[in-house]
Amino acid sequence: MRAVHIHITGLVQGVGFRPFVYRLAQNYQIRGWVSNDNEGLSIHAEGNTDSIDYFLADIERFAPDAAHIQQVTINETDIFGYDSMTILQSANLSNAITEVSPDIAVCNDCLTDMRLQHRRLAYPFTNCTNCGPRFTIIRALPYDRHMTTMDVFEMCHYCQTEYHQPTDRRFHAQPIACNHCGPVYTMADHHGNFKPLSDPAAAIANWIDQGEIVALKAMGGYHLICDATNEKTVHKLRERKNKEAKPMAVMTTAERLKERFNVSEEVFNLLNSWKRPIGILPHKYPYSPSVSNGLNTTGIVLPYMPLHHQLFDFMQAEAIVLTSGNLSDEPITITDADAYQNLGKLTDKIVGYNREIHNRVDDSVFMVCNEQPVMIRRSRGFAPAPVSLHIETEGILAMGAEMACTFAIGKGRQALLSQHIGDLKNAATLAFYEEALERLSRLFRFEPIWIACDTHPDYLSSQIARKYGIEVIEVQHHHAHIAAVMAEHFIDEPVIGIAFDGTGAGDDGTIWGGEFLICELSQYQRIIYFDPIPLPGGDKVVSEPWRTTVSYLYKYFGAEIVKTATNFLPSPTKDKIPLMLQAINLNLNCPASSGAGRLFDAVSALLNICTHSKYHAEAPMRLEAAIDHGCAESYQADFIEDRIEFKTVFQSILDDLKKQTSTGIIAAKFHNTMLNLIKETAVRIREKHQLNKVVLSGGSFQNRYLLEHSIRLLKQCGFEVFFPQQIPPNDGGIALGQIAVAAKLIQKRKSS
Repeated sequence: MRAVHIHITGLVQGVGFRPFVYRLAQNYQIRGWVSNDNEGLSIHAEGNTDSIDYFLADIERFAPDAAHIQQVTINETDIFGYDSMTILQSANLSNAITEVSPDIAVCNDCLTDMRLQHRRLAYPFTNCTNCGPRFTIIRALPYDRHMTTMDVFEMCHYCQTEYHQPTDRRFHAQPIACNHCGPVYTMADHHGNFKPLSDPAAAIANWIDQGEIVALKAMGGYHLICDATNEKTVHKLRERKNKEAKPMAVMTTAERLKERFNVSEEVFNLLNSWKRPIGILPHKYPYSPSVSNGLNTTGIVLPYMPLHHQLFDFMQAEAIVLTSGNLSDEPITITDADAYQNLGKLTDKIVGYNREIHNRVDDSVFMVCNEQPVMIRRSRGFAPAPVSLHIETEGILAMGAEMACTFAIGKGRQALLSQHIGDLKNAATLAFYEEALERLSRLFRFEPIWIACDTHPDYLSSQIARKYGIEVIEVQHHHAHIAAVMAEHFIDEPVIGIAFDGTGAGDDGTIWGGEFLICELSQYQRIIYFDPIPLPGGDKVVSEPWRTTVSYLYKYFGAEIVKTATNFLPSPTKDKIPLMLQAINLNLNCPASSGAGRLFDAVSALLNICTHSKYHAEAPMRLEAAIDHGCAESYQADFIEDRIEFKTVFQSILDDLKKQTSTGIIAAKFHNTMLNLIKETAVRIREKHQLNKVVLSGGSFQNRYLLEHSIRLLKQCGFEVFFPQQIPPNDGGIALGQIAVAAKLIQKRKSS
């Protein structure tokens, strides 16, 4: 006989791990106990030596799908002579914490129960230990019902029996519920009172088929939904959302997905996984024109709540628009009162439910690069799962950036990344940021010792950092972009870092964004960069890309060419140009920028693809969508010492415009020029500095054409290439880079 004490860390709570261990122990006649605590999961196991060995092997081999085992520690211990395996109550041991499960899509067993089990026939909140809400309902650890927003629902006798039966699939399923005792869907009346809605799936399906717009409460907040094939309705939704031009996501079934999209097995498996992210995929043919709004991709998601599946049983519509329920740039709405107040004018019906959302969570989004997923927005299904690192992070709080903001908490050798927050310049989003920061710090029992933030003095995240009154470690924006990828891939040596984005504060007082760096975690060196140009109007260039076009043309060719090359602009816009040129001459509100994003903006506007952006990065997105993929030609940029100048590129584009070369060809030649620059510059740096690892990051690498072909070209040149996958290339990944840089600096300080 033998006895062992087993301690497991990782994502092992809220995923059915204890009943899994209990059943496994019965198979091998193992006796003892299993318990959750805020440090992980503990097992005392007694049995013969062979049984213990098989038991230990099968714990890792057959762990629940949503579980993630980080570490298993096994110690020999005394035999106490237990006569059975027992599941103990959760224990609260220390300030150490286990992982918190993200929300999990409804499982197939629960969908079957909704068709066959009397108490759960068509019940739209059916869940078990393998699925259902987790992070969105948890208030504190350990993960028990009274620590969640399910505490107000008293279990009926039948649910109690399941909850306490170790062999049952719903043993200690904290959101357990049925038609007798659980949450119900509700509908707002004309006075904003929410009353129970009988047969919600049939009612909502009918409204959608009639062309109505519905605000529907999901796991992490409200969505606006309507028939994705009804152009009149989708256009009406856009008009109601202040003519928002941003592409919208679509939900459809797995069967219908394959009719409109070519998806590999790997991509389909992620779409169909328990995480259920939105995938941005090239479509064979679009839904209604207003869904993707001129782009050649669609964001697609499969049903992940029981009600979603029910809708497709009732609807004639093959797909529904699924877009965040919010006012422009504000966080997703989570309360019924706010839904009535903010979404009432946008929708025809508002449907909520009477279970509170404690942690607001948007849908996660990924794109596909060479058949590999790249996260664009890391939120539902992923947050707050940590990213494991090779370096100690305990006590470090990383504040993130300003756009697409997330923050990160350091625990052990992990970075616990928050859900997607958004643009902190919006007052409601800033309030959400502060709320999420307080709630995650409390949930994970975290008190910061050091704070890492961006060097930009005006970022609100950096201003909040300085209010803590503890040591602040400032991390340059593009260094953080590269360091995030280094951290994700466990790299701790010098690399060639290529950071392309729109805006980041540079060491020289200018705006950086087209950067070729040599990076270590603790330091970096700027080697080559894009030719800086003035941005007339400052931040106005983001929404008015034509301003950057004017600046490039004026810098390289003078005022006369500006007049002729921008004659496609409408008169009210053209009339502003003389004053703009004067402002450039006097350097009035014209900060210098080397940003790659601004270069893409300028070309997009020059081709009259997008002169005024209605949403972030619209101009480069439309420029990418315009590419003629049959064109392999390019233009030639010029290296002038440590700068890359684009005068020849713009002259070549102007020449092509005079020849009436197609927009698709010019867009392709420009992108191919950027690819050649990436390859040629990396080779130059390698020859001089003997480095062979290249890291790509920054918001401009959300451009799939740019990222895919950069990786291919660099690998053909013999480089090892690394790019963001678990975390976004945009500013949503900055916090991870900040925490990695700060951790390395602290480590070096302690060892010196």
